[in-house]
Parts: sequence; structure tokens; C-alpha cells
Amino acid sequence: MKKLSREEYLDKMQGCWLGKCIGGTLGAPFEAHRNIRELDYYTVDLSSGMLPNDDLDLQLVWLNAAERYKTEITAEILADYWLLSIVPNWAEYGVGKGNLRAGIPAPVSGKYNNRFKDSNGAWIRSEIWACLAPGHPEIAVKYAYEDACVDHADEGVYSEIFTAALESAAFAESDKFKLIDIALSFIPDECATALAVKKIVELYKSGLDWNSARIEIMKAYPSSFGGQLGDSEEGIPNGSWGFDAPSNVAITLIGWLWAEDDFGKAICITSMCGEDTDCTAGTIAAVLGIIMGASRIPEKWSDPIGDKIVTKCVSTFARGVKIPKTIGDLCGRVANLMPSFMLNSLNVMGDGSDFITMNDSDDLYSKPAKVMDGANGWDLRYFKNELPSGYTFRARSMFYDCRIEAPNGIDIANGERLQLDLRIDNVAGFYSMPLHLEANWITPEGVRIEGGNKHAIFVNQVHCSNGRAEKSFTVTADDIRDPYVKLTLELRVMSYATRIYIPVTLVKKS
Repeated sequence: MKKLSREEYLDKMQGCWLGKCIGGTLGAPFEAHRNIRELDYYTVDLSSGMLPNDDLDLQLVWLNAAERYKTEITAEILADYWLLSIVPNWAEYGVGKGNLRAGIPAPVSGKYNNRFKDSNGAWIRSEIWACLAPGHPEIAVKYAYEDACVDHADEGVYSEIFTAALESAAFAESDKFKLIDIALSFIPDECATALAVKKIVELYKSGLDWNSARIEIMKAYPSSFGGQLGDSEEGIPNGSWGFDAPSNVAITLIGWLWAEDDFGKAICITSMCGEDTDCTAGTIAAVLGIIMGASRIPEKWSDPIGDKIVTKCVSTFARGVKIPKTIGDLCGRVANLMPSFMLNSLNVMGDGSDFITMNDSDDLYSKPAKVMDGANGWDLRYFKNELPSGYTFRARSMFYDCRIEAPNGIDIANGERLQLDLRIDNVAGFYSMPLHLEANWITPEGVRIEGGNKHAIFVNQVHCSNGRAEKSFTVTADDIRDPYVKLTLELRVMSYATRIYIPVTLVKKS
């Protein structure tokens, strides 16, 4: 284990947020452009300080949610904050909010009819989770998932898990190649984000120059982002609309790999790569800010930015949402909240000083958790293999976590059948015991569950450990009349008062 003093933590966290604002301000003028530009300093008027940026704004709202709900924060809670507090309706933000307003809950809201599910809106807002879990990427990634799935799925989710793990681990580790490997350990090996990251590392080690490496990444993982303003570049194709995260995450690493640890050079190279420049430059500047600490960021870059936070995407009518006025205020509030997320990792010494116990070396990588499967005994499950599919409805209680997945989507037409897979994890910890549950489907007229609405489910355990049960149901649509089909699964633990309700929303095909 590695120790981080409170002073070091505050310096690194301030470096994170200051870097985010520096990189976002530098890259903002070139957002959505593709052509290379010579760049060695800011190109905008900074007489009033930093430029506003949604990358930061959303995290200021998440801070308010985390202060209220702490470790109980979920995608469903963040979804409500989205609707109450966040102004933009563009791209994935708009699709996610539209789904939520239609009664399609998170995390399904991030995938259903979302052509932007693989875009950049999630991984650009991962710093809050890293700063709440310094040196503990295994904690940061859990909340990064809850954040990302509200308006993203697939690569959009994997990319935020990657950046959250990278930034959290950067509090404890400074070697760039090890940090990249740590972050990769939390996402599926063959997802496009992982493959793009691995490719950019290979290109760097091959001796290629950064611009040639950029072109190779853009050819291998075409993006639509840099072409939306009409820019084009010979040899670089336009990708599928909205498929932007893999290439842009790789671009984020270009400045870091080729800049030889020079902060200014890193953010300039990243910005010159084009595409989603405020996001790519802001994220790598945040990573470097964590590693270096605010005290080592060159004044050339920090002084023009100042400390005052400027926002543009937070609703002025969002009651109960208090936005930090300065970076210092932001750091203070995150530092006060951090112990709630770090559980037993904050240590107070007899002299009144305190320090954070961080993971170190191999412990920073994703580790499997032992889960007891009632049929198969012990099973080792990795976080990345346990990520729900995009079409997942969830609920939890004292005794169990439950999720219903729709592997074939949520669209259904009269005369069609749709599969719903229920998984129940017995997670009662010390109180864990074999559980008998009564499952009761509440269905609207014209919809039925094959085999009837009432079912018995047994969640076994072996010895003293938690267990899991799985059961599939088939929904048949006989005569759907409403455009949105609302089903509810009621689960009751026998002999206990606990009841839990899992709403499921299906959509009638037109």
C-alpha cells in the first residue's frame, strides 16, 4: 500500500481541476476541426479567465449529487440531476434526456435509439470519480459506469471507465505505460477503445512521429467528430456518425506519449490532432495535473486561467445545486466528501495528521471478486465482465441486487415475443442467507408472461458466501394499444417485509 498525505492529495487534485480548465480552454477553439494547426499557446482572449466547458460543468452537478447521496449514487439518481440541472440537448445528452422523459430509465436511456452512444460525452467527465477515489481505481470505475450509462453505452461507457481508472491510478503511479495498462485492465480486451489505446502505444514504440500516428489511428478507428464542420483530410475517412470515443481517447494519449513529460507540449500536440480538442486536451492536462500537482504546472499556463469557475451548461433554475465559484472551492468540497468514498482508506495519526492509503503496484489493476454461484460453486468475476448490457433495468434492497436484461432490445410488436433475463445476487454480507423469493409480474392489458405472472425463485449460497440466481421470462404481446408498455416485477423475500419493484419499459414497434 502507498501513502498520500492530505497536502499531496490537495496539490494533485488542484492540478487535476486546473489542468482540466487549461486544456479545455486551449483546445476549445479547434473543437470539431480536423486540419493540423501550429499551436504553442492560447489563441483566445483570457482577460476574464478560463472558458466555460460542459466537460467541467456536468461534474459540478455530479458533485452535488455525490454530496447528498455519497456511495449510494446511481445512474438513476444522476438521471434526475440530468433532467433538473443540465441545459444542453445536443447529441447523446439530448437522446439520453429524451429517453428519460419518455419513461425509459437509466441505464437503458443511454443505449435505446442512441446513435451517439459511442461518442465523447462521458469520458470527458471522469475526474470527479478519480478525485473521490485517489489511488483506488476499483472504486472510481464503479461510479464512472453509473455516470456514463445515463447517456451512453458500449464504447461511450468503456471510455469513461478507462479514463476514470487512469486518473485515479495517477494519484499513486506516474509511469505512463503502467497507468495505461492499469486502465485497460478495467475494460473489455477487445472493445474498440482498448484496441485503439493499444494501437497508439504500439505506434509510439515503433518510432513513428505523432502526426503519422494520428493518421493511422484515424484510419483504423474513423471518427465523425472532426468532419462535422466540413473539414477533410486526404487519407482520413469519416466514420459512422457518433462513433468517436475510441479514436479520441487514443488522441488524448498522443500528446502524453510524444511530449516527453512536457506539460505545455503535451496539450499543444493533443490540440493539434484536432477532433474533440477541448475534451482531449482537457483530459490529458488533468492526468498530467494529477501526476505533477498544481505546484508544478508552469505559470505560463496556469496564470491566465485564474481560479474563477465559469459555467454555461448548468440551469440557473436548478434549486439545491450549489456550483463552486472557484477551483479552490471545488477542491475543498471534493476533499471533504472523499472520505465517504474511501471507506477504510483514510487514516488519522495520533498527532492529528492524516493520510490516504492507496493501492500500489499490482493492486492498482482490476482484480476478480469471488462470487458464489449456487449451481457451480466459487466463480471469479471481473468488473469488466460483469458490466450490464445496455438494456438493463435494476433495483436493490438490503438482501439482494437485481437486474433484468433484455438481450434483444426493448422494441416489441403485437404477436411478438421478447426475452427478459432476471439475475439476483444475494449481497447481504454478514446477513447473507439462502433466500426464497416470490416473483410477481404486474402486466398491462394485452401483454402476458408465458408460464404465468407468479414464480418462486431460490437464491442459494454455499457455506457463508453470497449467491446468485438466474431466471428467464418470455413476454408475449397479444394486443398492445399504448406506445410504451410498462411492466413491473415485484420481488418479495419470504418471511420478511422487504419488497422491491423493478419497472420495465418496452416500446411498441410502429
